[in-house]
Amino acid sequence: MNKTTGSFLSFAAAAFLLVLVFSSSGFSQDRPEEPGIPPGNLKVFISGPGAASFAPMIPFAEVVADPDSAQIVVEVTSSSDADGNCVSLLFSGRRMFEGRVDTLKYRPAAGEPAETTRKEVGRLLQLGLLRFAAQTPSAGRIDVVFEDQVKPTAVADPWNFWVFSLSVNGFLSGEKSYQYQSWYGSATANRVTPEWKIRMALEFSRYKNGYDYQGFHYESASESRNASGLVVRSLDEHWSIGASVAAGDSTYNNYDFQLAVKPAVEYDVFPYSESTKKQLCFLYYIGPEFFRYREETIFNKRRETLWKETLSIALGLKRPWGSLSASLSGSHYFHDFRKNRLRLDAEISWRIFQGLSLNIDGGGSRIRDQLALPKGGASLEEVLLRRRQLATGYDYYLSAGLRYTFGSVHSTLVNPRFGSGSGTSISISY
Repeated sequence: MNKTTGSFLSFAAAAFLLVLVFSSSGFSQDRPEEPGIPPGNLKVFISGPGAASFAPMIPFAEVVADPDSAQIVVEVTSSSDADGNCVSLLFSGRRMFEGRVDTLKYRPAAGEPAETTRKEVGRLLQLGLLRFAAQTPSAGRIDVVFEDQVKPTAVADPWNFWVFSLSVNGFLSGEKSYQYQSWYGSATANRVTPEWKIRMALEFSRYKNGYDYQGFHYESASESRNASGLVVRSLDEHWSIGASVAAGDSTYNNYDFQLAVKPAVEYDVFPYSESTKKQLCFLYYIGPEFFRYREETIFNKRRETLWKETLSIALGLKRPWGSLSASLSGSHYFHDFRKNRLRLDAEISWRIFQGLSLNIDGGGSRIRDQLALPKGGASLEEVLLRRRQLATGYDYYLSAGLRYTFGSVHSTLVNPRFGSGSGTSISISY
């Protein structure tokens, strides 16, 4: 698109405001449906960050959760080039609109608030859908009003995109000869924008069993405390850098204290603007880990500092039949390359029909890096109640189930870099 066309679209987006007038009179309510004209409002599927926030801007259309039931599919993507950031809207017709394709673009000003960008993109969405809505019964209830002067739409976010969460859970159960209690608490703070991803979390858990048998009372408890943080900076459409920090203790893992600091770099083969459809990411971590053990380990250690590196490859695909994601991760300690771990996880979601999907996920690890196993082993109670980590060469899991989704369409701003949490996996789904 040349600069003249871009200027015209920017002016049109700022100058036109669609106002819907639902009148109790007029020819539209008595107008019979003509051959080829779709009944009811235009059905639209919106793919991309913040899709749900655009629904109130287009009351002449119905936002659907399944692209197969849509008459118009709108893909919202963002990218960067020599002229700055750009948001693109690709309109693709389905059914009676098959073959009709259009693209509109918006370039936010430097330092423009996110809310202003969202509203201006919403205006372009309105303009782009007008040509299609004009061929539906809703056309008789749409008026176009020309604004003499554009009103400022800048809105300041009092939270500066921070989202906080607090959680506390407790569970008690028992009978005459058995008691069980569990406690869990967490606090998280997240800030996600297209340029930055910041995640911080605190967690605490405690599990305790008590039982009486032949005049003896036995008790077994396990607890852990963890703190973690992740900071990611987007460099361009393919590269990101960041670092993670984690600290905590765990009776199950024989950690009296653990601290890991890991700088990282990620490369996505596909542009991040296409992350809602496909990703192929290579993520590399390297950094020191400090351990202070509760009990002496099988390697006669009470504390040690080790260097570790991790390479992860994550693939995510979204297709009309559903979605697929898989990740392969390998790590090792530098002091002994034989102390390593290889893990594979995969998930597939197959759409049976609108709203109903079959989900299968599984994974496993080859484990060669259990450095924290206590020298004294585990008691019978700890083994039976899984209160201590046991020596093993592998683990695995497999699950399958059906999921049915209905109701309103929900979406939030997505920054796919470094995965959904620790950075070792990605998720792409409808």
